[in-house]
Amino acid sequence: MKYDTNFKCIRNDVSPEEWQARVELAAAYRLVDHYGMTDLIYNHITVRIPGTEHLLINLYGMLYKEITASSFARIDSEGKVLWKPDTDYTINNAGYVIHGAIHKARPDVGCVTHTHTRAGMAVSAMKCGLLPLNQTAIRFNGHIGYHDYEGVSLDMDERERLAQSIGDHPVLVLRNHGLLATGRNVAEAFSLMYHFERSAEAQLKIQAATASGAKIVVPSPETCERQAAQFAMHGNTPRLGGQREWPALLRRADRLDPSYRT
Repeated sequence: MKYDTNFKCIRNDVSPEEWQARVELAAAYRLVDHYGMTDLIYNHITVRIPGTEHLLINLYGMLYKEITASSFARIDSEGKVLWKPDTDYTINNAGYVIHGAIHKARPDVGCVTHTHTRAGMAVSAMKCGLLPLNQTAIRFNGHIGYHDYEGVSLDMDERERLAQSIGDHPVLVLRNHGLLATGRNVAEAFSLMYHFERSAEAQLKIQAATASGAKIVVPSPETCERQAAQFAMHGNTPRLGGQREWPALLRRADRLDPSYRT
């Protein structure tokens, strides 16, 4: 079996647009690992190759900290592998069912990220879902989809129900499973997932504090609605999140280990 992860750099074998997408996607994997949002070799971040309907997805068996720009498989809209490195690693079909559903239904989405953190899994099992208990969480108020658990996502017919569950929302709670965030580009998807996860973590700590008698202060529905709208819109234009911090995050990824760029 061939499971070497030192793949040949393919920068000169793909378009400049695809290479840029690969580098940013690899950075996102490294940053998700750095911020403690990984689940061993599981989960995925996918990106649509600009100008195509093809997606880039990680190989099943690699840790996020091992991923490089040349290590992604290229797949079509039905999950068929069009290209992958010379390795026995292949893709996880469960990942494609979920990610493919969103990419296929939402042409506005360029990147999808999905996590199984302890906080995300805990909130996904709560009937209340994510609550608007702090400024970070309020940005998602009224902008969250919920999808009931159907078991491991291996059935292609679940894609339609996943698409219906997320609708036009930027994020999705997969009940009894985890969290999912979308973005028009990698920066936006990473930013939304980071804040989604932080919101889940904060909620659990707040709810734990109530066990000792603490009282929760919840902003008014009007305040939550107004604040969520401010996060969602920049004047009359949908706000593109994550752009301001992304260059700084790339610098952090470079300081951690610049090999993701190969």
